[in-house]
Amino acid sequence: MVTSIRALKVSLALPLAAIALIFGARAGMAETFAYVGNADSNDISVFRLDGNGEMMAVQTAPFTGIEKPGSSTPLAVSPDKRVLIAGVRSQPFTAVSFAIDAKTGMLKHIGNGPLADSMAYVATDRGGKFLFSASYGGNKIAVNPISNDGVAGQPLQVIPTGLNAHAILASPDNRFVFATNLGSDQVLTFALNATTGELTPNDPPLTKVPEKSGPRHFVFHPNGKYVYLLHELNGDVAAFAYETKGAAWDEMQRTTALPEGFNGKPWAADIHITPDGRFLYASERTTSTLSAFRVDPATGKLTAVGSVPTEKQPRGFNIDPSGRYLAAVGELSDSMTVYAIDQTTGALTKLKSYPTGKKPNWVELVNLP
Repeated sequence: MVTSIRALKVSLALPLAAIALIFGARAGMAETFAYVGNADSNDISVFRLDGNGEMMAVQTAPFTGIEKPGSSTPLAVSPDKRVLIAGVRSQPFTAVSFAIDAKTGMLKHIGNGPLADSMAYVATDRGGKFLFSASYGGNKIAVNPISNDGVAGQPLQVIPTGLNAHAILASPDNRFVFATNLGSDQVLTFALNATTGELTPNDPPLTKVPEKSGPRHFVFHPNGKYVYLLHELNGDVAAFAYETKGAAWDEMQRTTALPEGFNGKPWAADIHITPDGRFLYASERTTSTLSAFRVDPATGKLTAVGSVPTEKQPRGFNIDPSGRYLAAVGELSDSMTVYAIDQTTGALTKLKSYPTGKKPNWVELVNLP
């Protein structure tokens, strides 16, 4: 009888230990949250992304102190994931800062700062000390300091550019800053003083792309050796070898984000790469599609996987930090669709759609510990 009781205790203890281990691991796992900028409703939709790709609505955070909606709502998350900054494109042009709760993912307004113009794009430097912004209508870029509490200060620098500055990002090593000029078919290059935030023209100061191609958004490969540039006006995706010492872009391939058989007017929008650098995606607004590409790990060159339909007028999308899911929003559908990324081919499979605010056009996906 004693032996039977001991055996029973052991058999019960093992499942309980396993359950405790599972729940302990889950408690320690990072959770993923999606932040969707909604231009016409003047707010941010917050969702929690579960491990199976399901989204759960968590919060709708209003832009405190902003009365009029803007034409879009670019978002930027600080490198330490403590602050989210939204650029409001209506007057007075404002950078709205929110603290991100590390446990719940919810946003708390902490302050507003001035922007130099209506900014189509905002991004922090790799150290989180400065906010870069690009003005499409104002043909300029700007640098603002970011205070310790995450609020943007007065612009340190406002630099005139060619026509239609559209995107601005620091290099992976934070030594250079690049800005696209959609209307001038060029990408400007600046050296960055990471201490003061000052930008000075590099030598050479720009990279030219084909006339009337309209360079829009770009993304660096995670290994820092390649950069991929999406062109709004012809739908091209160009792959460049990136030379880290002199910040040179050397084009090595040009392909298209347009679906097979397309014969309309291209209107490409956004581009992102998976965290492991294996797959690249681009959105096209005329056809409301997402195009997928495999990235050759040895050369950085792209091979088309195919296109899938998505939300109407997909100005923004993003990829979760695990590289398993992609979330795309539609400016004319007021909703977000989540796709599973095939880990072998990169193909997208639609999972489910969710309502957002009005005119969603930007998505950030963040892992929080």
